[in-house]
Amino acid sequence: MQHRTLGRQGLSVAAIGYGAMGISIAYGPGDEAQGVAAIRRAHELGVTFFDTAELYGWGENEKIVGRTVAGFRDEIVIATKFGFTRDFGTDSRPEHIREVAEASLAHLGVDHIDVLYQHRVDPDVPIEDVAGAVKELIDAGKVRYFGLSEAGPTTIARAHAVQPVSVLQTEYSLFERDVERLFPTLDELGIGFVPYSPLGRGFITGTAKPAAEHDPSDMRYSRDPRWHPGNFEKNVEAVQRLAALAATKDATVSQLALAWLLAQGEHIVPIPGTRSPERVAENVGAAELTLTEQDLAAIHEILPTGGFGARYGEQSMPNWV
Repeated sequence: MQHRTLGRQGLSVAAIGYGAMGISIAYGPGDEAQGVAAIRRAHELGVTFFDTAELYGWGENEKIVGRTVAGFRDEIVIATKFGFTRDFGTDSRPEHIREVAEASLAHLGVDHIDVLYQHRVDPDVPIEDVAGAVKELIDAGKVRYFGLSEAGPTTIARAHAVQPVSVLQTEYSLFERDVERLFPTLDELGIGFVPYSPLGRGFITGTAKPAAEHDPSDMRYSRDPRWHPGNFEKNVEAVQRLAALAATKDATVSQLALAWLLAQGEHIVPIPGTRSPERVAENVGAAELTLTEQDLAAIHEILPTGGFGARYGEQSMPNWV
């Protein structure tokens, strides 16, 4: 698989990554065995970028990832995150960052974390203090690269002035385009971009079902308006049109959606998550799919500004600063 460089600090990974969150939380009951099989298949197919976080089971997801990749740890890049509290508040105080980093090292069973993200901006802690704490970890050899998640242009620039930011991670897909307004900042500072939920939380796979048919523990059951009546039907129609376009290229709709993301810039590496080894293979296949200008125009005609329904309730535009 082709590789891409994220940021100007030397971070190089395969063009398609793997997001491990769904093994443990957010998408119904977890399934460790299937998740392990999916991670192993991803590695077999050339995936080198594996994403987890303290939040995903409060260390349990990190442990699953760490155990699974132990045999090929030196061949891959592992990303994890700090910044949430058990009640889903934020805590990016430097002493807490250090505590979480040490715990993540233990959970993963590694001597360094390749990419350490601030999971969400903490309004109570200056971003300079956050960047400074991560810089100390980088200087100590415990972390290699610094990342931010769901941060805005001012925050990114202030952090970057203290410790160069290699990557920004934010939701981005054919359904969710808000982050495009941050791309000029990323280009100016030389920061890579990692889209999470690149398949619209599974909607852009051709297998979406209404919110009420999901397990109550699944975020799509109640939290995501894109699955709710009115929006759901419009999104299904759009995916069907995308699938028809994908079929003309002997591809699946998921592959089309991931290839579209890759076509938005050489600095972009999506991290689709799945518990299915078969889906992993399908996702990886997107790296070989080339979209023409005509293809991109056809996709734009189907979804010119994104999907139907804001990603978080009434919130339509994140308050990134």
